[in-house]
Amino acid sequence: MTEATNFVMPAVPDEFQSIYRGVSEVFPHQPESNDPDESLLARLQQTDRPLRVKLGIDPTGAEIHVGHSIPVRKLRAFQDSGHTAILLIGDFTARIGDPTGKSEVRKQLTEAEVKANAETYIEQVRPILDFDTPGRLEIRYNSEWLSELDLSKIINLLGTMTVGQMLAKEGFAKRYEQGNPVYLHEFLYPLLQGYDSVALQADVELGGTDQKFNIAVGRDMLRHFGHRPQFGLLMPLLLGTDGSQKMSKSLGNYVGLQEDPLSMYSKLEKVPDALIAEYFELLTKRPLDHLPDNPREAQKQLALDITAQFHGEAAAQQAQKDAINLVQGGAGKAEAVPEFSLTAVNFPAKVFYLLGATPLCSSSSDARRQIKGGAVKLDGEKVSDPNLEFGGPDELAGKVLQVGKKKFVRLVP
Repeated sequence: MTEATNFVMPAVPDEFQSIYRGVSEVFPHQPESNDPDESLLARLQQTDRPLRVKLGIDPTGAEIHVGHSIPVRKLRAFQDSGHTAILLIGDFTARIGDPTGKSEVRKQLTEAEVKANAETYIEQVRPILDFDTPGRLEIRYNSEWLSELDLSKIINLLGTMTVGQMLAKEGFAKRYEQGNPVYLHEFLYPLLQGYDSVALQADVELGGTDQKFNIAVGRDMLRHFGHRPQFGLLMPLLLGTDGSQKMSKSLGNYVGLQEDPLSMYSKLEKVPDALIAEYFELLTKRPLDHLPDNPREAQKQLALDITAQFHGEAAAQQAQKDAINLVQGGAGKAEAVPEFSLTAVNFPAKVFYLLGATPLCSSSSDARRQIKGGAVKLDGEKVSDPNLEFGGPDELAGKVLQVGKKKFVRLVP
């Protein structure tokens, strides 16, 4: 189903640079017919109608991070070029769970869980997409058509692929070789996602490089039902702020779209030097030949640009000032520090217990380790005694508790 990548970026006119910026692959690479104009670039240059560009999001969690925003930003680039963006909420397929990259079967979500997650997803991408221009955005839910499929239609879908083709999917093959179970309902996932493209009459589907198999199924599905196959446009998977592993909430190396300005800025200004150019390319519109030469200034500009996207320029500038104050020990001057209510703490309380109750540490034992490692400050003063005790919230109200250079909260009654 998939093919070896030999994609070479074509010469792209200036008007389409934003669409091709940061792209890992467009497939098919070469025309599949005798028509030399049958390429994505040729389709973009046609003016008979706007292209229908699909991005599917399965609402399997409540929070999106900046890595997830990359294909959403690409969807906006298509909008800005006059095409129709289709944000497909996979409220039906989320109940199956995308098996891509998973070593075991994914937990199936309830309908209520999926609905709640979907609502938060739409709000989180609102700063990125054009919700206002008529005809530029469709928000669709695949339960519209997938919940209506009868058994005969499902059998028809199953008849479009062989077991061998399914096992060509890396995740399935690896699990099968290791003796881990692969359940039949998981085979349905790429077929149903492919059928989404038929229902939406997609011309282009966006996704990460890990979605090539699923997008290729969509091409085959469109062809099977007598439609023109879609193009696949793949974006790279963003490395996290640790610089070594794919961005993931579970690894703690992520920047969430819902994070407050100071937290977002503080994480982004510490992106490793080796990733700065890639972050600029994938997460901003800044010309890559106009980046600051000094790596530290580039980090600060990156953090400012991305924070401004989601919180506005004024909030981003304030976050930068607050971050400087925190680093210089002026924690009391910082205005945008997230708050933590001391009503959640039973007093008298030792500082390690207090830390364990906040989002700054995962547990009291983690708090002790951070204190002993010299990573904890209270209003800019280092805390060295884990057993330091506070009699009541009045002693702490308004102070900033900090762990390392990235994590902090203002303590409020």
